[in-house]
Amino acid sequence: MIEIEHLTKRYGDITAVSDLSIRIESGQIYGFLGPNGAGKSTTMNIMTGCLSATEGHVRIGGYDIFEQPNQAKRLIGYLPEQPPLYMNETPEEYLRFVGEAKGLHGLELKNQIEEVMEQTGIEQMRGRRISALSKGYRQRVGIAQALLGNPQVIVLDEPTVGLDPLQIIEIRDLIRELGRTHTVIFSSHILSEVQTICDQIIMIAHGKLVAFDTPEHLERTLMTPNEITITAEAPEDEVKAALSGVPGITDIDWREGEQGLVTACIHTGLERIHEASRAIFFAFADRRIPLLEMSLKKASLEDVFLELTEASPHDENGAEGEVEQG
Repeated sequence: MIEIEHLTKRYGDITAVSDLSIRIESGQIYGFLGPNGAGKSTTMNIMTGCLSATEGHVRIGGYDIFEQPNQAKRLIGYLPEQPPLYMNETPEEYLRFVGEAKGLHGLELKNQIEEVMEQTGIEQMRGRRISALSKGYRQRVGIAQALLGNPQVIVLDEPTVGLDPLQIIEIRDLIRELGRTHTVIFSSHILSEVQTICDQIIMIAHGKLVAFDTPEHLERTLMTPNEITITAEAPEDEVKAALSGVPGITDIDWREGEQGLVTACIHTGLERIHEASRAIFFAFADRRIPLLEMSLKKASLEDVFLELTEASPHDENGAEGEVEQG
């Protein structure tokens, strides 16, 4: 559906997007994840034809966004991070203006306005000025304009920024519903938001692709080992002896503790953290070694995200792509 090939965007000596290649299939929800300044908004602006690229190609449904912009843009509905709303108009007036700009007229325009207002839950706000609406409803109006014209792809840039918790839940539910009938791409720097909604996660950092996979597969293949931290009242050699027979331990980091105490950070496999902690407890009990503390740290997708984005290399000029807020 969407092919991004070797996409690069430079601003002088700063590289915002660096040799990015992604293939997006139809009928799925994609989360575009990365820290602020990673290049998400730049990529989306290029993908939707709002910004030129320095190098590379973007094809939407086979149409090149630069060479065949009219055909490509008909397939895309876009909500920028700052919704392009006219505050003195009502949602109905604004949607009529956007629909006409997209080439809709007469009964078709009227029917589509009714349909997108129902989809986004703004029917009761149709006669109010947009300036009087809450930020959550303004976001809904912005999503409604993106839906006009029945695009195959909906692109949403940070759709939940600045919303309260209830509004965030409502927008997430709306995105899930849109995913039933559209290909949806939305950006965020909130991992939990992407993880709970998306079929696929695209992680970028410093303008480079660092991961592209399902949430489940990323959890299985990229997570760091789980950790068990213990503090025991015994000499270090006795603690090592107790741990020597515990299965599932892959590594141990020894730390200095108070006098007479030994602290160790024990690494174990993903599926064995509770099995290992149980074995550790009984190993110390059998040797009558006081185990004063045991804490478990189970790796999460957030750990993967932080590790990948922090470790992502800078571009060849040393730039980190900090040229856009998103």
